[in-house]
Amino acid sequence: MLTNSIAVLSVTALMAQSAMAVNAYDKISFANVGFAGTFQSVKKMSNIYDNSTCKCEVEDRQWFSGTNAPLADYLSVHFRGPLTLSKFAFYTSPQFVINDSSSSDWTRGAYYDASSQTSSNVTFLTKAGKNSPCLGNALSYASTNGTGSASAATLLESDNLISSDQEYSIFSNVSCPKSGTGKGCGVYRDDIPAYYGFGGTTKMFLFEFEMPVETQKNSSSFEYYDMPAIWLLNDHIPRTSQYPNNANCSCWASGCGEFDIFEVMNGTERNHLYSTFHTFQGIEDLGTGIQSYGYIPRDTSSTMRGGVIFDSNGNTVTFVSNSTTFDDSLTVSSINSLFI
Repeated sequence: MLTNSIAVLSVTALMAQSAMAVNAYDKISFANVGFAGTFQSVKKMSNIYDNSTCKCEVEDRQWFSGTNAPLADYLSVHFRGPLTLSKFAFYTSPQFVINDSSSSDWTRGAYYDASSQTSSNVTFLTKAGKNSPCLGNALSYASTNGTGSASAATLLESDNLISSDQEYSIFSNVSCPKSGTGKGCGVYRDDIPAYYGFGGTTKMFLFEFEMPVETQKNSSSFEYYDMPAIWLLNDHIPRTSQYPNNANCSCWASGCGEFDIFEVMNGTERNHLYSTFHTFQGIEDLGTGIQSYGYIPRDTSSTMRGGVIFDSNGNTVTFVSNSTTFDDSLTVSSINSLFI
């Protein structure tokens, strides 16, 4: 049972509480999520392997609106070490509002279990493809350790600890249509395995994982030393560039959407996991975003279970609970019991 929670009700409430002491919680809630806005997708990528002429162009602004927008779109799931993933599951519901008993149950739409080496509707990708001077490394199929390149889709092995700075991602196994403006996956690099992420306005991502202390010695070669994270991106972002040298090479800078579920933000708070929205809802500083002013403690010696719910009423909740289960379907009462 979750014993402590914190609610971020609005930008105003967040700013008003900024001077308060930062405390530990089992649950972090955001309300009124979703707004009407625009972002710009990549329209064209030119000479992507030429140092002097590599460039990207963006489309006209496209509108979005509604509950949980723009994160009601398809999302990819990303992991950074030190981290071990034991289980992952994605669920959807036609109508679910937290603590409303008249809501609908949840149906599992994707699953991975490390110990049994079973999966459904998942594709593991990583940034081990060809490097571009303006786009960075392309996506490739991930090898069994999560960080190497493979020639075809491969399941993440059971002993899958990744170290600081190492990353991989999970997409669905639904292939994208041909790259192009106005098509299902938009414009993307032609040298990548292209898949949809996980869509739906009302959705839930669950994880069983460990975030142990990094055993390697710190050095200037690390960018995120001992700073693990699990986060979500609009799936257009990694299909073009997750870490571009040119802002036009990704829709991220125009606000297509990122949500950090569990993230260590800096080296002085390595055992604090924060949740952050990186959209333009009510703010202008996309990089800082709307961050929770409380944190979920990082357990460095035991398995953690939890995830995030985007409900049908604009409530987003990140949580940890030993009562988290990964069944084919989850009842309204079983989910609501996590928030009593």
